Amino acid sequence: MRLVRAALALGLLGLLSQPARASDDDARAWLERMSEALATRNYAGLFTHTTGRQSETMRIVHRVGRNGSTERLVSLDGSGREIVRTPSEVHVYLPDRGVVLVEPRTDEGSLSKALPVPGPQFDALYELRIGDGNKLLGRKVRVLDIRPRDAQRYGYRLWLDEETAMPLRTVVADGRGRPIELINFTQLDMPRRIDSKEIEPTVDAAGFRWVRGARPPPEPRPTVAAWRPTRLPPGFSLVASRTQVIPGVALPVQHLIFSDGFASISVFIEPGNPSGPAPSQATSVGSAHAFSTIVHGHVVTAVGEVPLETVRDVATSVVPVQIAQPPPHVPR
Repeated sequence: MRLVRAALALGLLGLLSQPARASDDDARAWLERMSEALATRNYAGLFTHTTGRQSETMRIVHRVGRNGSTERLVSLDGSGREIVRTPSEVHVYLPDRGVVLVEPRTDEGSLSKALPVPGPQFDALYELRIGDGNKLLGRKVRVLDIRPRDAQRYGYRLWLDEETAMPLRTVVADGRGRPIELINFTQLDMPRRIDSKEIEPTVDAAGFRWVRGARPPPEPRPTVAAWRPTRLPPGFSLVASRTQVIPGVALPVQHLIFSDGFASISVFIEPGNPSGPAPSQATSVGSAHAFSTIVHGHVVTAVGEVPLETVRDVATSVVPVQIAQPPPHVPR
């Protein structure tokens, strides 16, 4: 999960009073405090993740150590699914399938994305507002609004603990301000110390099938993608390009990641079957959307927590490009 983020479509945005206007500098300071709190604090608690009519209760334990953070997420609604993030890997335990998925860890946190320090580009894409809010979990809160300046990305409203700046509630809203996804803490503790046993998996994985994704090279070097979308939302740029193994896919796929510094879009290019192309398909879960289509005999899928129209535009504009290698250096 960039663990995550999430949603509550219970009309909370309309029921709660709008936050009072405050200076942009105040809003920036709260955004920076929240980013620091998520990265440096120990915390443990229970939260509900709501998307539309579906809701899941999860327990989270997040422990910060010398080598980075470790985190354990447990679904409390029957599946027994557990997600353990070590400083280097993500392990997803699926007891109902007898499978453990292992991927290199690429995110900095799961409760929320590693939020950027606002700068000129961020200000051109988003508007920040901070104001007072009602109490949550007996704590005074400030309400931080992150509003997009166009319809190609989502807005966020975050209820931040006034003392620690930890997000107690996160709502993802569409372009009309309607809530579509929510994470709502029902219990949250921030102890100074968390025992290492608390972040160890409780699933007995004896006999499970372990599926490992491709591990990036120890010293990643800049690469030029062999595929690129010709239509990207303003502010998005390529931040990573790699080849990886996807469970259930026979051949390695190319994975491109684009970001505007806050939202991100992943594009997967998989060798397909040119003689029998499948029709374009769209799927949605809360604020996350995916769109797949066939391009030059390859299956192209764009995934992101952005509007469906955005991932559709990106996926349908992907084209192969020439990889231009620089000439070798010849000493004189």
